[in-house]
Amino acid sequence: MSALLWALVALPLTVGTLLAVVGRPVDRCAPGVAVGTAVAALGLAVAVAFEHPRAEAPLLDGLPAGLAVDGLSGLMVVTVTAVTAAVLLFSVADIGPGEARARFFGLMLLFSGAMLTTVTATTLPVLLMAWEVMGATSWALIGYWWRDPERGAAANTAFLTTRAADLGLYLAAGAALASGQVGSLALEDLTATTGAWSDTITAGVIAAAFGKSAQLPFSFWLSRAMQGPSPVSALLHSATMVVAGAYLLLRLEPLLAQSGWGGQVVAWTGAVTAVVLGLVAVAQTDLKQLLAASTCAQIGFMVLAAGTGAVTGGTLQLIAHAAAKSLAFLVAGAWLTALGTKALPALRGAARRHRTAGITFTVAALALAGVPPLALWAAKDVLLAGALEDNAALYIVGLAGAVISAVYSAKALRFVWQPVAVPDNREQPLPYAARLPFAALAAACAALTVTSFPPVRDAVERVVGGGAQPVPHLWEFVLSGALAVAVSAMVWMRGPQLTVPSRIAAWTGDWLRLENAARTIFVRPVLRLADVLAAFDDRVLDHAVEGTARGSVRLAQWTNARAERLVDGIVEGVADGARALGRWARRPQTGQLHQYLAQAVAAFTVLAVVLVLVR
Repeated sequence: MSALLWALVALPLTVGTLLAVVGRPVDRCAPGVAVGTAVAALGLAVAVAFEHPRAEAPLLDGLPAGLAVDGLSGLMVVTVTAVTAAVLLFSVADIGPGEARARFFGLMLLFSGAMLTTVTATTLPVLLMAWEVMGATSWALIGYWWRDPERGAAANTAFLTTRAADLGLYLAAGAALASGQVGSLALEDLTATTGAWSDTITAGVIAAAFGKSAQLPFSFWLSRAMQGPSPVSALLHSATMVVAGAYLLLRLEPLLAQSGWGGQVVAWTGAVTAVVLGLVAVAQTDLKQLLAASTCAQIGFMVLAAGTGAVTGGTLQLIAHAAAKSLAFLVAGAWLTALGTKALPALRGAARRHRTAGITFTVAALALAGVPPLALWAAKDVLLAGALEDNAALYIVGLAGAVISAVYSAKALRFVWQPVAVPDNREQPLPYAARLPFAALAAACAALTVTSFPPVRDAVERVVGGGAQPVPHLWEFVLSGALAVAVSAMVWMRGPQLTVPSRIAAWTGDWLRLENAARTIFVRPVLRLADVLAAFDDRVLDHAVEGTARGSVRLAQWTNARAERLVDGIVEGVADGARALGRWARRPQTGQLHQYLAQAVAAFTVLAVVLVLVR
């Protein structure tokens, strides 16, 4: 079965690379190849989810490349491949023949393959490589229409923000390696570290996860990511990159629990994000921006679950959110294509004109609102039970986030179903490639309602593992469901215009101005430091180098003028002396050998007499 596991990750990565590299010559066949690959990957995912295979291959000395499918990753690989297949099928109609389809579908398959590798990785080197590929392909997909400067800037903002947070994962890997307590850098062995090394690893993992999953204070990059094509948003927000951080925290929940502080930091950050970004979603007048802010808020519940140890609830939330959010984004993309707008005021009556899209969007919105019996209602209660067991205040904040999710979901529904002055009830049929994903994802949202039944929830708990999980009481289900229905009905009846002070509305509508804050606190100081260093380089180092060069030239000139003359004089003096000695030595020469010998004998005789007399 390990061969199937290798094939699961290799198939989308290989086909995606080939499509992206070959490019325009295969634009015509790229959609069919990509959809076929996604369907094949879905079949492989179902097979490995039941068999739980493991695979390992040599990578670096003592650091193997490991992949494995267990309960949690088994559910994830099926979710990722199912959503990918639906989104790619929709993309056949959304990305027209005039676009660079091979590049688009190739990058989408690479994106999906990187996520599959992320959720099946068992060692940090493999996780890091998949993490990097996911970030790079997200940058290319957000900036797919790269000739538009605004889209390019949005891609850069998303990429640089997540890359800054990704340094935490490198810090964690370095600490694990330096500690010497995690020989193969296996994820399951990270809990073996102790002391400062354990705290460093925990902090690095949390930072990387918060950045990838757009949790506070990194949430603003997700707003800029909306510049990409709608299918990219659907895949990005539902089953791939944005949930990768939440998945990592759920996977490493034992590490958070061991630290003593990591769980609390993660839980409170998730709860606060669910509330604050929920309010941001309420303030939006752009449908895609509303859905983007709601993604941050909904993932906040997953992060809350990881912090409180409610892994089962977090997993249910992740899967149900993937189906609902991908459906919502695909419908928003269809309306954008058909009506040329994503502004909520301009979308009045859109659900009436496009009944298929309207009904499926309603299913997605009600699921996000937590209206019973749709799956997110049950998932939130399961994870909030963990919060209640941990801290009553945490439960109250989480419940407030759930109520706010009903507000923004009902607001979106109220706009798209609101009658227009000149009604047009004629349904404009959507392409088959768009209607089929709508129906499939809406059916998935409806089918996931079975997770509210205790036997199914218990089965998921056994599959995920990790010990007994907190079980919500009946009053918790009733309370959350009643609040969701009541708030949704109130927003529906009173209209989508919420009476919020203009300053607060402007502040929340601009995503709390987090990007401006990031630029003020981090970007501008770094750029100013860079300017100072550049000025130091230009005015100090360059001048020092130039001064040294000028001094060297002057020293060379002085040496040439003074020292070289002295040396020449010495050399000439030595030569003259040698010539004089030569002339003196030639004077006694006669050319006869016996005379030389006689002279030598006489000299040695004189020398002997002198020595005798001296003694």
